Amino acid sequence: MIGVFDSGVGGLTVVREIFKKLPDYKIIYFGDTARTPYGTKSKETIIKYAREDAKFLLDHGAKIIVIACNTASAVAADVLRKELGVPVFEVIMPAVQAAVSATRGKIGVIGTRATITSGVYEATIKKENKNIEVESQPCPLLVPLVEEAWLNQPETKKIVRKYLQPFKNKQIDTLILGCTHYPVLKNIIKARIGRKVKLVDSAEEVVEDLKKFLAENSELEKSLEKDGGHKFFVSDLTPQVPRIAEKLLGQNVKFEKVEVG
Repeated sequence: MIGVFDSGVGGLTVVREIFKKLPDYKIIYFGDTARTPYGTKSKETIIKYAREDAKFLLDHGAKIIVIACNTASAVAADVLRKELGVPVFEVIMPAVQAAVSATRGKIGVIGTRATITSGVYEATIKKENKNIEVESQPCPLLVPLVEEAWLNQPETKKIVRKYLQPFKNKQIDTLILGCTHYPVLKNIIKARIGRKVKLVDSAEEVVEDLKKFLAENSELEKSLEKDGGHKFFVSDLTPQVPRIAEKLLGQNVKFEKVEVG
């Protein structure tokens, strides 16, 4: 199975892309809804949570781990790669490469406070091209709004507009959605940043990387379960979880509540 974990339900945007581009593969998903958001936590806590999330997926048969969380990708990806002994995919590098290819020279990044504070996006972009200007903006309220299914409320639109204003002032041409929750708000973001700004969806980009990897690693690819029932787990099952899942995936999803750690 392909294991996917996130701090909540936003990582289902990655699952949606896997369904589109790799429809034959069995998925196991874990959303740590009881401890979301990760973006407000310390580095040590994020690493602890990421270890527990990954272990849960491995214990349930995952042979590949996809970190569908920018915060955990920024803080814990290297740790997990050293410790797990299985392929680990994260959402930052694929998004950076896509943005660098698309930009005319000014890239904006939105993410959780932990992701933006880590500086990982700016550092990675500068490694790719030191001449690119990078503007970053933490958006700590967006994950809770998505988790609460506040997707079209006037308050959400006002908050998004306030977060994006600095980018309009700087006239960026490319915006990285540096959290897998944010594609849920893509239409609102697009309307407020402007149609000429290219949006880079980290969920789409990481699945493209995963697809290439499977094509190049036939032995592992053949060992993955196919055509079986997908499994979805969360650490806290609220009424919003299945509602958002149905909106994202276009189908009803049965979640099982579990404890990790």
